[in-house]
Parts: sequence; structure tokens; C-alpha cells
Amino acid sequence: MLRFVVRRLLQVVPTLLLLSVLVFAWLRSLPGGPASAFLGDRATPERVVELNRVLGLDQPVWVQYLRFLGRALTGDLGNSQITGEPVLAEIGRALPATVELSVAALVIAVTLGIPLGYLAARHRGRPIDVTTVIGTLVGVAVPVFFLGYLLKAFFAVELGLFPPSGRQSVGIDATDVTGFAVLDGLLTREFDASWDAITHLVLPAVALATIPLAVIVRITRASVLDVLGSDFVRTAHSKGLAPSTVRGRHVLRNALLPVSTTIGLQTGLLLAGAVLTEKVFVWGGVGTLLAQGIEQRDYPRLQALLLLGALVYVLVNLLVDLSYAIIDPRVRLS
Repeated sequence: MLRFVVRRLLQVVPTLLLLSVLVFAWLRSLPGGPASAFLGDRATPERVVELNRVLGLDQPVWVQYLRFLGRALTGDLGNSQITGEPVLAEIGRALPATVELSVAALVIAVTLGIPLGYLAARHRGRPIDVTTVIGTLVGVAVPVFFLGYLLKAFFAVELGLFPPSGRQSVGIDATDVTGFAVLDGLLTREFDASWDAITHLVLPAVALATIPLAVIVRITRASVLDVLGSDFVRTAHSKGLAPSTVRGRHVLRNALLPVSTTIGLQTGLLLAGAVLTEKVFVWGGVGTLLAQGIEQRDYPRLQALLLLGALVYVLVNLLVDLSYAIIDPRVRLS
């Protein structure tokens, strides 16, 4: 197992290095630039040239990349070209909001998706299966921002059950310890602040969870159906094993391999920044930073955020590989 983990970890470094090259080259190939975005209507060719010189963007791309790589190896990803703040500080403030929202959405998707997919497979062709399949199609087809506005209009405006936006109410004076609003309220015993954060979290988490939920349901259903038709499942039934034993040890465990891959990919997607959901609910996380960076052509911020997203995907895939090895020991030999 240790050899398997070390082998996977060694693959992370060249992957991240290649991704950094691709991200750096792609950003420099985009039309426009931070100088034009920063100057706006005041942009003249002379001012753009001067600002590019100040920002170091007049150097060859390979020189800019080597400078960036040298700073990155020391933990310095540069300062935002718009705000002047270190991008790591900006990300550090925004990341807890995105992690909190992503974890809540993932919990909803996994706790509902696997049981629903399993039930749909076991009752194939029956009303629960048909309803589940139709529901997953709707969940994938409806845009997240549209669903977010519907949830806000009905549950926040019409019924007044949940706050329409933000992470906490204006009148709540919560102590910031970790940046995670729910956790901070529990740690400081400010339970009213924690409950207020939970009420703000419900609507964006539900909106963000719809697509991962639909995908997990469909993958679980297909995987369980495939395993149910396997010879070893029929053999287990013929040996007289209890149905619960067959479902737990033989069906569900073997069906979880593709499901774990799906959950891992969805986790990476959520943590990389749910831009639309954060914009609709004014959440102020990594997705908001990414949207601002694109609008303002803020190269250092975009580089850091895209590399953060790549790092999340690489680490999540590593965890998926490890989960494979735990679920199916044969994977460790590959």
C-alpha cells in the first residue's frame, strides 16, 4: 500500500509543473491584458506600454514564467495587479467560504444520490426508477443560476424561510476564528451565529448540489445494474446468503468503484469554485475571485486560482486512487 501511495505522489509534481506551463501560456495568449482592463477608458497606447513595463509584462513569456516559477517555489504567487494584495492572502480569505459551501453541497449529493441510485436500480422499470431518472434529467438540464433564482424567489422572498444572500445576517456579530462561519459559531459557543450561518447555507448548497446529485444517482444506478447481473451475485444468491449480505458485500461494494470516481471529480469541480452559485447568492468565495480576475484580466490572481483548481483536481484524483485501493485491493498491484 505504501509503494502504491508513493508512486501516485511522485506523479503529482510533473503534472502540476505541466499544468503551470499550460496555464501561464494560455493566459498570455488571451486578447487584451491587465493594463487595458485597469486603465479602462483612459487607456492609450503609451499608458498601456508604460504599465506593462511596470508590471513586467513587456518581458518574453519564458522570462515571465521562470520568474513566476521561482517565486512560486518560495510560496509567493505574486500580488494582484488590481488590488495590490498578495493573491494567497485573497485566496485564504475566500477559500473557507467555498469549502463550506462545497462540503454542504457534496453531503447533500452523496447522502441522497447513492441511496436513490441504488433504489432505482433495484426497482428497475417501476415508478420509483422512472421518477428518479426523470428527476436526474431535470437536475442536469436546469442551469444552476436559474435554479438559484427560483429558490431565492420562492423560499426567501415568498415564504421568508431562508435568507436570500450572503453568509451571515448583518446584525450577527460573530467571532472569526477559522473563516468557516458554521464552525466558528460552534467553537466560540455563539450558537445563534452558527444557526444563522446554516440558514444562509441551505439555499446555495441545494442549488449547487443538483448537478452532482443527478450525476451520482445515474452513475450509481448504472453501476448497481451492472453488478446485479454479474455471475458472482447469482452465485451468492444460490449459496443461500442473506439478501442484506449480498447487497452489502457483493453488490454495493463492487458498484462503488465508478461512483467514487464520480464523487471525486464532482468534489474537484465544486472546490475549484462554484462561480455562478456564488454570484447568485453573493457568497464571496473563490468563484467570486475567479470571476473578478477574468473581468479585470488579473494575471497573478487567475494564475493562482487556476493552479489551485488544478492542485485540487490532482489531490482529489489521488484520494480517488487511494479509495480504489481500499475498496478493491487488486488495484494496489497495478
